[in-house]
Amino acid sequence: MNDTQVIVVGAGPVGLTLSLALSDMGVRCILLERNEAPSGLPKMERCNARTMEIYRRLGIVDQIRAAGLPADCPMDVFVVTSLVEKPILRLPYGSVKDCQEDIAAHNDGTRTLEPYQLISQYTLEPLLKNIAENDPNVDVRFGCEFIRFEDNDDHVVAHFRHSDGSEDSCSADYLVGCDGARSPVRKQLGIEFSGPGEMLTMCQALFRCDDLFERIPIGKGRHYHVCDDQAGFVIVQDDTRHFTLHAVVDDEAEMPKLFEKIVAMPIEYETLYIGRWTQRLLVADRYGAGRVFIAGDSAHLVIPTGGLGMNTGVGDVIDLAWKLQGTLAGWGGEQLLASYEIERRQIGVRNVAASGRANAGRREWRAAWRPEIRDQTPEGEKVRANVAEIANREQRKTNEILGIEAGYRYVESPLISAEPGEGPDPNNPDYVPTTWPGFRLPHLWLADGSAIHDHLSKGYILLRFDNNREDMSALIDALKQLGAPLEIIAFDDAHAVEVYEGYELFLLRPDLHIVWRGNQPPPDPGRLCAIATGHQALESA
Repeated sequence: MNDTQVIVVGAGPVGLTLSLALSDMGVRCILLERNEAPSGLPKMERCNARTMEIYRRLGIVDQIRAAGLPADCPMDVFVVTSLVEKPILRLPYGSVKDCQEDIAAHNDGTRTLEPYQLISQYTLEPLLKNIAENDPNVDVRFGCEFIRFEDNDDHVVAHFRHSDGSEDSCSADYLVGCDGARSPVRKQLGIEFSGPGEMLTMCQALFRCDDLFERIPIGKGRHYHVCDDQAGFVIVQDDTRHFTLHAVVDDEAEMPKLFEKIVAMPIEYETLYIGRWTQRLLVADRYGAGRVFIAGDSAHLVIPTGGLGMNTGVGDVIDLAWKLQGTLAGWGGEQLLASYEIERRQIGVRNVAASGRANAGRREWRAAWRPEIRDQTPEGEKVRANVAEIANREQRKTNEILGIEAGYRYVESPLISAEPGEGPDPNNPDYVPTTWPGFRLPHLWLADGSAIHDHLSKGYILLRFDNNREDMSALIDALKQLGAPLEIIAFDDAHAVEVYEGYELFLLRPDLHIVWRGNQPPPDPGRLCAIATGHQALESA
């Protein structure tokens, strides 16, 4: 008998989220992490809107918001020469509170249910770890370094090393490597990365300065891009007392002095960390083999422009978790787990490309820098105006990509009932709500003021707005015969039908992506249910 059902290697935000998502569906897992404790470094600093919707479904969104940036803090983005000189450009973005009010005021499907949340990785990881450690379905094991696995066809064995040097092993039905860019799991699988791997090496420094945020005279925000010849970039962390600086320097010892130069005010601060990192845009050629899968940075590496790294990983594991559950429960067909790579690798490719576009846009306005940019002369003003014009266009490719974050579609998935035509553009950076199969069901407020997403269960959902006019018994029976979990949810809401493009009937997956839509029962409900549960590939139909 196996020790557990799923082994998760790596307890960063992605691995921890997978563990919680599995537990949410009743799947037991062991979480192996080589470090004795969370890293304490701010490798990521923002959960995007879709990730926060996912955390809402996991029941932990309020805890994350309480731990993150206060709800009334603005999220503005600046292009500056220093923190005391007039900004070259200021892009205003609403606080969480502003965004929540905006979401509450709109009911046309154009908003996500949750806004983003600025929360530093060194805050998020311990929070998720604490939640996981109090979850009876999750066996959290820090100080356990993964060594290798054995895929024995009907189970997987993971070998690991305790911090005292002793070796041990555990067994499960499946193993998922969420173990980062240098993933030992991916390497043992023999999976290569494709894409530009060595682009630009930068230094990251973490500083503590308790009063700096309140003293910034040019305005409060979250990002201060410094227009210089060193790619300087100051990020406000979630408690507004810690700041990271990214820059190109010859010697790491230059970072504190550069921080002082950018701040341009007398400050007392503490340097907590300095290290180097390299920009990469890579996607794994495969997302797994046999009973072993990879997710997060193990499967794709992006440049932080756009905040698509950890957030893409969260999307990976939410897709994978319910497919593992369905396979373990016995109702999932062979295509169910096979679809993980089909669906998520295309999103990895898409998001890496979006990150690349955002990075290219940032490079474009930075290339307009000239030494005289700080001169109070006509030439200096001309340089500043040029930078502002380019940045006003190109910087938005980093900050205004809700379509990439929440508007992704699973194209040519074996689990989606395709419709004729190409469908809406899955690469649109702007979020355009649609019920085309493969997209996530758009958020909507119902007549009683509740969110439709909050009514939807963790299994398949037959969502009805037809007042039970149509006979859907064949579809219901077909899913029940396969043993798949199904809940039938009906609303009498004409406005919802209008927003949902005139459709009254939907079959939704556990991750809220749309399998099928219509106004009459499907012509072949058995085939539709076989597709939805991975028992029939579309190509063979």
